[in-house]
Amino acid sequence: MSFFKDMIAVFKKRELSFLESYKESEGVYTFLFEKPDDFTWKAGQHGLFSITHKKIKNATRPFTVASAPAENVVRLSMRINDNPSDFKQAMLELNQGMKVSMSGPVGPFYLENKSPTILIAGGIGITPFRSILKQIEAEGNLHENPIHLLYLDSDKSYIFKDELDEIANNPAIHVTYLDARDDLHQEIDTFSDLYKNDGKYFIAGPKSMVESISSHLRNMDVPKRNIKKDAFFGY
Repeated sequence: MSFFKDMIAVFKKRELSFLESYKESEGVYTFLFEKPDDFTWKAGQHGLFSITHKKIKNATRPFTVASAPAENVVRLSMRINDNPSDFKQAMLELNQGMKVSMSGPVGPFYLENKSPTILIAGGIGITPFRSILKQIEAEGNLHENPIHLLYLDSDKSYIFKDELDEIANNPAIHVTYLDARDDLHQEIDTFSDLYKNDGKYFIAGPKSMVESISSHLRNMDVPKRNIKKDAFFGY
């Protein structure tokens, strides 16, 4: 059913008006767009964004919507290095009022129930979890079962840290910052021991990290149905 919903959503195109951009940390930029009145999404989903102000190869790319539906903007945050792709260079050239096109939202990467949940982010993979946690904050939901965010960043830049720390004032939400893969595995193992097959696992980050953590969970006999993955590719 989710597949057919996504197929329909892909044909829903809209233009988003650019507001501003700024540097979150070294190599990470955030872009803000006006949120149309009739537009919403499930926190954690992504859209297909297209450059329209200039002709480039591969003008369409998938990006998670890093803002929550309850916020009044559409937020994209992405890594941009010193030699950016044509797409990211075009993003940097946006001026206020210019447009990008978006199809979607699509994807099943969102909370569906209030099971004990662990959110595992690697680097820029924090973006869907910002959306999810900001939506929980906006709704004032006190989950009966805990949500634990594990945020792995070997550079210790931890974008959105101030916001995440504030969200963690909710007694059901815990945030742990990590810079080593071994420590991440230890935290995952502790969660799994506590909640067994009742726990839900969301993994977002570089493809190699997502697949590695998924394999680790499957080796621990975590059911495949309890694991959701969102692999980020570099552009």
